Amino acid sequence: MNVSNANAREVDPALWERPQMRQALAARDMATVYRLLQRIGVSQRHIAALTAQSQSEISEILKGRQVMAYDVLGRIADGLGIPRGYMGLAYDASCTTPAPAAADQRDDSSEDEQVRRLLAHAAQVTIGAASGDAEEWTEPVTPTETPVPQRIGMADVEQIETVTRTLRALDYRHGGGVCRDAVVAQLTWSQRLLRASCPESVTLRLHQALADQHNLAGWTSFDVGLYGSARSHLARALEQAKHARNSSLAANVLYRMGRVHLHCDRILDALRFFQLGQICAQDASCERTVAMLFANEAWAYALLGDSDLALKSINRAADELARARDRESPAWVSFFGAADLDATSGMVHADLAETHLDSHLGIAERFLTDALGQRDPSMARSRAFELTALATVQLRAGDMTAGIANGNEAVTLATEIRSMRITDRLAPLQAVAMMRAHAGDAQDLARRISVVRAA
Repeated sequence: MNVSNANAREVDPALWERPQMRQALAARDMATVYRLLQRIGVSQRHIAALTAQSQSEISEILKGRQVMAYDVLGRIADGLGIPRGYMGLAYDASCTTPAPAAADQRDDSSEDEQVRRLLAHAAQVTIGAASGDAEEWTEPVTPTETPVPQRIGMADVEQIETVTRTLRALDYRHGGGVCRDAVVAQLTWSQRLLRASCPESVTLRLHQALADQHNLAGWTSFDVGLYGSARSHLARALEQAKHARNSSLAANVLYRMGRVHLHCDRILDALRFFQLGQICAQDASCERTVAMLFANEAWAYALLGDSDLALKSINRAADELARARDRESPAWVSFFGAADLDATSGMVHADLAETHLDSHLGIAERFLTDALGQRDPSMARSRAFELTALATVQLRAGDMTAGIANGNEAVTLATEIRSMRITDRLAPLQAVAMMRAHAGDAQDLARRISVVRAA
């Protein structure tokens, strides 16, 4: 594929007709669009010039940031010479031709003929006479919907719940980047079960199962930096949890909404979500959920510099968790235990040290160390968060040996887990390491973090 010279204002129009590009444009997946452009030699600088965006914006989009604004999408389409209709922006006569169909989509031959072709192809590949086109391997196989039963029972809903538990475990261990697409794909099938006939009791359980899948889809979207998608899935999760009359799940969804906004530095918004969650948690009489929400409320207050309310909330969280320890909890909140309370307490004291006495640093270090000591190895992402926070606290307190050792372990974990949140959380550690750059090991740590965050 030829690209116009450095002074040109357009990309070869034939590029927009390729199936993979058409799918990305239809989904307004600008990260994939930009990656495909880079693959044929269009630099970030050239994309920025064509679309009137800054290079930092291009970089953020390539890292997964969604482009939602209509005017920005229009500017991208016009700058790159993309027919607007390909992105669903407006009717455009140039987009009336449908996207090229994949080979199996065009194949209306008989089954005997399809088998004959497959056998011949298999023979060629087996003896080395054909190896396939590597470029085609990047393009998805044409999706075909899996049939859903006309009638379902409780066993079908339990299967959805089992899949959600399995995918949630993958998220804990490997990060949202490993399983987010699988969660969304499973949701596409699961939602179609709503068209099947079933007793009312099954319908309510199905809505609950779908709410939890949307909950997980929102959380994994958040983990990879797709904040718009996260908000959409979490909104649907809350609606279905309320429809299923499950206040515990509704409270959990509101907690996750709060965490999304806490990460985005919208502290007051996060606090409102946590407080709404408390209403549902109290209705559900679920002490573990109440504890989780109070702990995160304390973190928000600490970020706002309010030590009195932060400490009051974290103490209330400890009291509620103590009452919950002997009770079985739903899958969506069972993760929150002593390790998570200690980790959040550590974050509360670490953030209070920003605006109050540094004595909070020692308390933060103790809580974070205790959290790591209790942490199950399967919770790899949580370990990465806690190691990062602990290293930051230790370097701030002047404990260079422990801080650098824990910092390097955190960076190593960050390279093994597909989570944008982890790389975002490395920023404060990088800043502290740069402040201590007179020590060679701290400078090396800062350099390692820089490489990971730029990847």
